[in-house]
Amino acid sequence: MSNVIVVGCGRVGSRLATMLSENGDNVCVIDRQADAFARLGRGFNGSTIQGLGFDEETLVKGGIEECDVVAAVTNFDNTNMMIAEVASRLYEVSHVIARLDNPDHERAYMQLGLDYVCGTSLVAEDVFAKIVAGHGSHVDTFGEFEVLRFSLNLASNEKKTIRVCDLERAHDVRVIVFERGDGSASSIPTGDSILYHGDTVMMCIRHELIDHYARYIQDQG
Repeated sequence: MSNVIVVGCGRVGSRLATMLSENGDNVCVIDRQADAFARLGRGFNGSTIQGLGFDEETLVKGGIEECDVVAAVTNFDNTNMMIAEVASRLYEVSHVIARLDNPDHERAYMQLGLDYVCGTSLVAEDVFAKIVAGHGSHVDTFGEFEVLRFSLNLASNEKKTIRVCDLERAHDVRVIVFERGDGSASSIPTGDSILYHGDTVMMCIRHELIDHYARYIQDQG
């Protein structure tokens, strides 16, 4: 069970909040319009707060200090970016997900290192899947594959290193590119390339394998 704040109670936010509530999570929904909460329906058993999702006082009322996930799913990309920045930078929420409607803003989302979901008709389901899975930053989806960008967690590995070919063979993934943890170099890997704990990795992985791979994914904060 997770403590989740959903900001935005439109079609996407209300659907997402309802799914999380039915999943047994503790959900608080924030929207600037009080009448938006009528979309939640009778089955919703979480809480609601009228206010701006990037306002610190509102977020504290919503429980952000004990929050596991913040989902910024308003209709406005700039608002979602602001909410995501406040949640991740000021309150250090471990998993922040932002909705992206305008593809022109995708580069800004990526530069900020945001985990995001594109605004399709299934965006609520996509955000829900990310919350349940708890995995790293989304870059894109191709059919049954997902491209993730995350910091590599090798804390349990005695040498704190792993060869690309060993990682790919053991987990049926493909490493596309990596960057050293100190930002000193980036490279398209070969099978013999060595990855270190804390390196930033971009990887292609099947949706159904993400849970099995989760121990290698370290939040970038």
